[in-house]
Amino acid sequence: MRVRRVVLLGSMFLVALSLHVVSQITVLCTTTIVGDVVREIAGDDASVTVLMPVGADPHAFQASPRDAIAVEAADLVFLSGAGLEGSLAPLLQAARGRVVDLSSELALRQNLLPDEGGFDPHVWFDPRNVAAWSETIVQVLAMADPDHASVYRARADAYLDELADLDRWIRDRVATVPEEARRLVTDHEAFGYFAELYGFEQIGTIFAGYSTLSEPSARELAALEDAIRAAGVPCLFVGTTIPSDLAERVAADTGTRIVFLYTCSLSEPGGPAATYLDLMRFDIEQIVEGLAVSL
Repeated sequence: MRVRRVVLLGSMFLVALSLHVVSQITVLCTTTIVGDVVREIAGDDASVTVLMPVGADPHAFQASPRDAIAVEAADLVFLSGAGLEGSLAPLLQAARGRVVDLSSELALRQNLLPDEGGFDPHVWFDPRNVAAWSETIVQVLAMADPDHASVYRARADAYLDELADLDRWIRDRVATVPEEARRLVTDHEAFGYFAELYGFEQIGTIFAGYSTLSEPSARELAALEDAIRAAGVPCLFVGTTIPSDLAERVAADTGTRIVFLYTCSLSEPGGPAATYLDLMRFDIEQIVEGLAVSL
């Protein structure tokens, strides 16, 4: 009888453990950057997965049937928003759980190009926007899983402190670059929020606008190269998710060098941009060191 009771109790424990695991809310995040911020707050109390793999360009990402199943099954879907994941619109409409656009309440930069609409989706290059994301995330998680509301709040508060530290660190690093040297040429217009906050000027991009899907004309590339020569820019900042053939052509024509940044995706775990905080610190160091060549 004792043996049977132990077996029975063991079975009950396994069932209880299984129910505990199943009871976790399932959270799906579109990009690796969103996924990292959500995991900082969710911890181990929610099952968090990311739709786009490391290195994916969210502007051009094409979902698979398996991705559609993941979206439909999730309790919560967090997206960066502001049009970044436009290709996922049909999938998101089929979601059964709540879909949360983290940028819906932010002050977005308007696209000023006459032939394009929408807003600048690269909001994470302003840490204050990621702080706003964090507040939204903790509120949504607490509503979906009130039993863990207090721990979500505690993690969010700790992460907000880290974001404030990041902002102070960026300001200190940027202060080492003279104002006349704070000029950026990038593959696409991804650094608008960063430039506005920290006093930089975006003097040109290889791909016009906020997306990487456009194809620049020969005239547009010639105008960009003229602007680079006139400004004396020492380098081109190119995202790791962007094909570099056009950047290499512009760099060769203008005598500049290419500096790679992480813009729309984190690196692999253990890489230089494995988290959002790592990404920002890596990119700022690359920018500061790249522009130092012109001093």
